[in-house]
Amino acid sequence: MNHYETVFILTPVLSDVQMKEAVEKFKTVLTDNGAAIVNEENWGLRKLAYPIEKKSTGFYTLIEFDAEPTIVAKLETAYRRDEKVIRFLTFRNDKFAAEYAAKRRSLKKAA
Repeated sequence: MNHYETVFILTPVLSDVQMKEAVEKFKTVLTDNGAAIVNEENWGLRKLAYPIEKKSTGFYTLIEFDAEPTIVAKLETAYRRDEKVIRFLTFRNDKFAAEYAAKRRSLKKAA
């Protein structure tokens, strides 16, 4: 199993309830396919670096998970099918990035 991180941006016109439902939908896609969610961070509404689909802000969410490589394709298909998602990025962490992410989580919990 590999350690992955995925960041996705949801459209800013969603209510808080709709945004949380969308995040839960993607988490269930992961857990239904055998992934173990390690961490979830809601970064909130942030300004985009450049306009996407005439929008200048979006709801950012980070999910860290451990899974087999085949699950990433299923997750990205779910992103592409949902019109609430503006952009997404999923990448596999090497051992150094995974150690850094664990250290960052522990520092965040301590604070």
